[in-house]
Amino acid sequence: MIKLIKLLFLIGVFAAIAAAVPAFAPSLIWTPPELPEHMPDADTKRGKYVFQMAGCASCHTAKAKGAKPLAGGLQVKTEYGVFVVPNITPDKDTGIGRWTETDFIRAMTQGLSPDGRHYYPAFPYTSYTRMTLLDLRDMWAFLKTTKPVRNVVPLHQLKFPYDLRPGVGIWKVFFFSPGRFKPDASKSRQWNRGAYIVTGPAHCGECHTPRNFAGAVEKGRAMAGNAEGADGDVAPNITPHKKDGIGDWSKDDITLMLESGVVPSGDAVGGSMGHVIENSMSKLTSKDRLAIAIYLQSLKPIAGKPQKPKKPEKK
Repeated sequence: MIKLIKLLFLIGVFAAIAAAVPAFAPSLIWTPPELPEHMPDADTKRGKYVFQMAGCASCHTAKAKGAKPLAGGLQVKTEYGVFVVPNITPDKDTGIGRWTETDFIRAMTQGLSPDGRHYYPAFPYTSYTRMTLLDLRDMWAFLKTTKPVRNVVPLHQLKFPYDLRPGVGIWKVFFFSPGRFKPDASKSRQWNRGAYIVTGPAHCGECHTPRNFAGAVEKGRAMAGNAEGADGDVAPNITPHKKDGIGDWSKDDITLMLESGVVPSGDAVGGSMGHVIENSMSKLTSKDRLAIAIYLQSLKPIAGKPQKPKKPEKK
């Protein structure tokens, strides 16, 4: 498996050098979206709500005492190496203060930096790509109102061949499907709202879905849990499977957990999910939390609980 991953990344590097990547990676060729006629002005208040829904504060604020909000620096340890979360304050030198609205939308929906470099999918643009243009514009307007913080964030510390960034272009060809969320006309408005939140801004599947050999989510086991979730935590199965998932939870159980972090057994969630509750889910409206519950209960029940891989015994 590892050899196959290395091969994919190396193919990407050689393709880039040969100037052939655009032929293989359509995501490199990107046209800024045309704003619809009569598009309302960006709303910073609404943008703050979208920002909270997207859970940005949980990742972009380091855990060290005295860390400045959104100034980056959080280190995320994975099997691929250490990803260091960037500064997204409007500081012009160390943050995103020189970005345009178009730069922001391209990063969120295509995983491309202002200078055209591919972002690693540790940044969940694979889910953010489903966000509406209005939500993205409002979110950008809000980010511009946050306090600029000068904070130089170190580079990622990734293992070979994952440190070869051009290889992400090839990864995208196989595992990235850009495009906005499309409502299902056969479903209710509440269901569609829940589906949009879960699969788009809240990016629940990025943690709660297992990943394949190349680090892409296994779509056939969406929300069935991930043994190697954020911060090394086990992300549980949240499909409505009676035994292995949350099939015996009521809608009220789900909404209460999203609001307070308390599960039906009386325990409270901790770790990375605790941060998600604190910074994101608890700040949503009760209607949106209910919409999430309705969507989750409609998913296909999938058997199996994620198990933490056993570490090899030391000899």
